[in-house]
Amino acid sequence: MVKHIIVWKLKPTESGQEQIKEGIKKGLEGLKDKIPGIVEIKVHTTGLDSSNFDLMLDSTFVDEAALKGYTIHPEHVAVATRDVRPNVEIRACFDYEI
Repeated sequence: MVKHIIVWKLKPTESGQEQIKEGIKKGLEGLKDKIPGIVEIKVHTTGLDSSNFDLMLDSTFVDEAALKGYTIHPEHVAVATRDVRPNVEIRACFDYEI
């Protein structure tokens, strides 16, 4: 299996950051039954005060091929284009086998 961890720092905004986080969470977690190979997908929106990023994706895939398929799947691309990219300033990713 493969873990796919992403952390994001959101762009500064005067209002609605919680709404943005919830939109990203709902969109990404909603992919669980739409894309083959996802074992688990969870978005964490509330970190401790010591956190350097605003939210985190913690996902598990059956294998690296499933992760690659996820990244280009039209459902994932739609969520990334609509909910994630317009609101993110910094993205960091770490993938590894478990």
